[in-house]
Amino acid sequence: MQRVFSGIQPSGIPTLGNYLGAIRNWVRLQDDHECLWCVVDLHAITVWQDPAALRQQSLEMSAVLLACGVDPAKHILFLQSGVRAHAQLAWIFNCVARLGWLNRMTQFKDKAGKDRENASSGLYVYPNLMAADIHAYHATRVPVGDDQRQHLELANDIAQKFNHDYGVDFFPNIEPVILGPAARVMSLRDGTKKMSKSDPSDQSRINLNDDADTIALKIRRAKTDPMPLPSDVEELADRPEARNLVGIYAALTDTDHASVLRDHGGQGFGPFKSALTDLLVEKLAPIAARTNEILSDESGLIDVLRSGAERAAAIAEPIVAEAERLVGFVGLGGR
Repeated sequence: MQRVFSGIQPSGIPTLGNYLGAIRNWVRLQDDHECLWCVVDLHAITVWQDPAALRQQSLEMSAVLLACGVDPAKHILFLQSGVRAHAQLAWIFNCVARLGWLNRMTQFKDKAGKDRENASSGLYVYPNLMAADIHAYHATRVPVGDDQRQHLELANDIAQKFNHDYGVDFFPNIEPVILGPAARVMSLRDGTKKMSKSDPSDQSRINLNDDADTIALKIRRAKTDPMPLPSDVEELADRPEARNLVGIYAALTDTDHASVLRDHGGQGFGPFKSALTDLLVEKLAPIAARTNEILSDESGLIDVLRSGAERAAAIAEPIVAEAERLVGFVGLGGR
């Protein structure tokens, strides 16, 4: 089995977009891969976090992942801060990566905005930590979205330079894994923008802990246009809101846009929204209920995360120790 690593930031309850674009596919990868799933709380503090909120959101994200089907018995779920090897290898990679490489990272420019000089140095070297997250486990496959492709390319550049500089073939090449029919679920209020936890309007997204009434209200209020649903997929091209709702339905049923339109084309949005609401409630209600059940037993959840961190460290520590030896560190322990 190839080893898969992926991380998700603890930035609030995941949305339907996070579920369809990433989390659901993580669960499917468990069938034929060795998987490490990480809640990346070290990455989270590259921007200011309220400590109490960060702790709570880390637990909430972990609970949602378990509720969605992440299997902590067969695979590993853990908090990034629970495995010191991530930070140890990240420092080595800080010294391997070149400033010119980091200067080309578009995500830093987007996040720092016009106030670049006020951004944290952690945000600037974020991609080096991401590279360390993966290479600390010699993972060879990483499920990523389009916005992370550049960071994955950098992770391979860092590994190749390390191997070259120290005359070894130590860190393997990483392959991106792009899965799922709904990699980009768009806002319910604007079909041209990605559904996001950071959108100021809660009406723009479906959260994985929304109850049935909330889901129904959000779908009923979702922006559409005055035309009925078309029967031909090509007619969705200039109708972003219609295309988004059809895409959500297709992803939830593991079909495609054409199949959805065969069943619902020619209808007004009223009947289609009703059918979509029923489908969303059917798929998401068990996740919300299971999430609440897991969060009600915080000590049990922490035990799962502690066990996951111990198992992750057992893989990462020998790899990072060897990287340190290759660099020339004496290796006096202290882990």
